[in-house]
Amino acid sequence: MSTRVVTDSTSYLPREVVERHGLEVVPLHVVVGGRDFVEGRDISAAQVAAALREYTIVTTSRPTPQVFAETYQRLAAEGATSIVSVHLSSQMSGTVEAARLAAAEAPVPVEVIDSETIGMAMGFAVVAAAEAAANGAEVPEVLEAVHSRLGPSGVLFYVDTLEHLRRGGRIGAASALLGSALAIKPILAVRGGRIVPVEKVRTSSRAVARIEAMVLDQVAKGGHVVDIAVHHLDAPARAEQIAGELHTLVPGSPQVLVVELGAVVGAHVGPGTVAIAVSPRPGEPLPESPSPGEVAGS
Repeated sequence: MSTRVVTDSTSYLPREVVERHGLEVVPLHVVVGGRDFVEGRDISAAQVAAALREYTIVTTSRPTPQVFAETYQRLAAEGATSIVSVHLSSQMSGTVEAARLAAAEAPVPVEVIDSETIGMAMGFAVVAAAEAAANGAEVPEVLEAVHSRLGPSGVLFYVDTLEHLRRGGRIGAASALLGSALAIKPILAVRGGRIVPVEKVRTSSRAVARIEAMVLDQVAKGGHVVDIAVHHLDAPARAEQIAGELHTLVPGSPQVLVVELGAVVGAHVGPGTVAIAVSPRPGEPLPESPSPGEVAGS
């Protein structure tokens, strides 16, 4: 028995992680000025950021069912007896629908999962699935590994402007913030597969501080060790600063990855965006803090 794990390019998993776990990544497409590009192959996030700054029309599109069908057929030919396929929220893209159409005709059983999220909030769950499969887990256990990570995971992000989300039609309930967009810096989240407003503050520094505080609160309430990724589009210095602060502040001293957003998500959120994905590890409680007496006696 061999289970392979498939995801799409909006998980933004680092290349070395993809290779280490034998993951299959199906790319989405970006259309810039009428030209079609494959995410992760034909165009960089920096090129998308430059196009957005020049007000070039940038849109995105899902992979076709045929691409998924060819992927599933190839994995079956390589020896896979089952496939678990995990993709970005169906509220943001038709990728899940394309995967399900292909799965219905695949030569081996394919379980398609709507992650209801994006970025490394999905990526950490994909890695958990691959680790379970590599350890010989059967499909139900692999699915449990995915859902146990997706359920408590979350993404918070700060955008310099809501304009790119508005143009792409991904703004959802956050449209309520548009009227005061020039005067505020919005904090948004992905919840239930949709982008929703969380808070609005006056400066980018306050937005970052609030997001960090929200992450700490989430970790404390969850009580589990977490994996964290800081995504950004054309804001590496800010992302590195946040990653360093979270590594110090979050209990358990987790590794905090800094991962640039790819062209597809970047096209919707715009340059300057910073997002923090938090994925608790079930079964790994936070280490207990020493009592004041223990600290004094040490």
